[in-house]
Order: sequence, then C-alpha cells, then structure tokens
Amino acid sequence: MEPLRVGLVGYGGAGRGIHSRLLREAGHRVTAVVTGSRGDQVRQDWPDALVVPDVDALLAGADALDLVVVASPTGEHETHASAALRAGVPVLVDKPLAPGTEAAQRLVDLATSLDGRLTVFHNRRWDPEQLTLRALLDAGALGRVHRFERRWERFRPEPQHRWKEQDVTAGGLLLDLGAHLVDSATQLFGPVRRVRAEIRSLTTPAPDDVFLALDHAPSEPGHHVVSHLWAGGLVGAPGPRTRVLGERGAYLVTSFEGEPTPFAAFDDAHDGDRRPGETPHEGWLVRGAERTPVPRAPGGHADVYRAVARWLREDGPVPVDPRDAVTTARVLDAARAAATSGDAVHLDG
Repeated sequence: MEPLRVGLVGYGGAGRGIHSRLLREAGHRVTAVVTGSRGDQVRQDWPDALVVPDVDALLAGADALDLVVVASPTGEHETHASAALRAGVPVLVDKPLAPGTEAAQRLVDLATSLDGRLTVFHNRRWDPEQLTLRALLDAGALGRVHRFERRWERFRPEPQHRWKEQDVTAGGLLLDLGAHLVDSATQLFGPVRRVRAEIRSLTTPAPDDVFLALDHAPSEPGHHVVSHLWAGGLVGAPGPRTRVLGERGAYLVTSFEGEPTPFAAFDDAHDGDRRPGETPHEGWLVRGAERTPVPRAPGGHADVYRAVARWLREDGPVPVDPRDAVTTARVLDAARAAATSGDAVHLDG
C-alpha cells in the first residue's frame, strides 16, 4: 500500500510529539505542515515537507494531499477541519473534535452534506490497556461488571504554560483527558444516561481537577454500569490507573505509560520475575488476596493510521465514527452543567 501524503495543521505537542511520530511509524509521509514558528523542526524531521503559514496555503495544494490532520488548538478545530472538508480532502481531527456539542455536530453535518470523509483521533481505543480489558470482558473473566474506574492523574505542582492550561473555553483537562476517558467508558459499557461531575481549577485558569460519574444505560433490566473517571494535575499520590469490578472478580491496572505512582511496586516485582520471552503483563485479575497477571494484548497507537490507510485506500471502515465524538461532547457538556449546578444531568437516549 502506497504511503499516505499527509498535510499536518500544527507542529506542537500534538502535531510533532504524537501525529508526526505515529505517521512515520505507520509508514506514511508528512508532505506539508502549517506552522508559524516550528519550520526548523519540520525540516529536521521531514526534509522534503513544504512549510506553509496557514491552512489556506496548505489547501492550495489539496490535490497533492491524501489526508489533512488537524492538530491545532481545540478552539480552531472547526474552522480548520471545515476548510479541509470543503477543499475535498479527508480529515482526521485530534480529540476533542470541537469544544462543544453544537460545533462537533456542525462538523459531522458538513462532512455528510459534502459526502466528505471525517474521523477523530480517539487513539486510546488502540491502547494495549484498552485492548486487554476489552478481551477480558469479552471472555467473561469478570462476570457481570458493575463499576468501571479510570484515572489519568499526575503530580505537576508547577503546571506547564501552554494554551491548554490557559484557554478556559477550549482547554483544560475536561476536554483534553476527559475526552479520552469518556470515549473509553462508552466504548466499553455503552451510552450514558446520567452525568454527575466535580470540575475545578486549582493551579491553572482552565480546569485541572476533574471527576465524572457516569451512569450507563441498563445492559439488562435492573442492572447498569457506573463509571468513575478522574483527571488531575495536582495529585501527589496517583491512584491505580484502572479498576473494573465484576461479580467474578476485578481487573486492576496499577501503572500507566511511566507516570509515577506508588502502585508501580506491584508491576516492578512481577517484571523482575518474568521469564525471557514471556509476554509482558498489562494488569491483574484480582479476587481478594489472589492476584493473577493478565498478558498484554497486541496493538498500539500507530494502528490508528494503519486503519486510516485502509479506510482511504481500501474502503475499509471509518477508524472512529465522528458521531461518537459528538456523543462524547454531549457527555462533557453535561458534565460542565452538572458541576455548575451541583445536580445530576440526565441525557436522552
């Protein structure tokens, strides 16, 4: 399969740090980049890429692009993605699709009206952690699940000074990490019917302390899963990354992507005893004092762009249905309303 020719909008933490790296890993080529100040970095990473100052200049060469990746600040997503769709180029937008439900829905409606191709970078669906948990659930190892917990907690008493920390409308952890957390929960346990939330700004203008409680639609009469989701930047003792409680036991992920946590000792002890060639474990199947390692499922974030190539070149399924991103936006909007009022917000089916 021929490499995709990709135009990248933005070359900061997301554009260079994530998308450029994954595109290279998946065997694709960044051929043009929109950036005002990082041209030297582009030329270092992609010597043959064209550096342009704005999206209009990028789309002047739309015929030479197979895909536009929008990795600009969230508040600019709608404008940049709309322009690419109108130029007839398939678009992948970094999450969240937009700061709110209305803007996200407008993008989906525009893509539909133009018969354009739009997808969203919910890359955490390809996390080995998420894939391992999905396989465990499908195998019935936990029995009927009643609670899902996931934490994205860090200790950053001196916050970074980026637009994400400063933009109170389109920045903050609710939209950034919250979009991943909500998408993961809904992919595993289905639609959300009620939202409760606590959202605060402790060290930055934008929210940096987030807790969401989601009641999922009943999976059977009288039973539904409750998801508890945390995102925080001022957490000196991060909790276990994931805990899933079921009638046959629990699934526990103690550490995540090298983030410091006091629970890493569980993993360190096991890894020290792992035999050569043995598959690394991703988490633990726990029943009281009994703890069994669960092997890591294969996969990784570069698979997003392999799926994009199949979508574009072989008419494969859309990697992430953009309507899912609208659903996530609805839950995040409801969380804002719930945190403001102190009351639960109910969502229609």
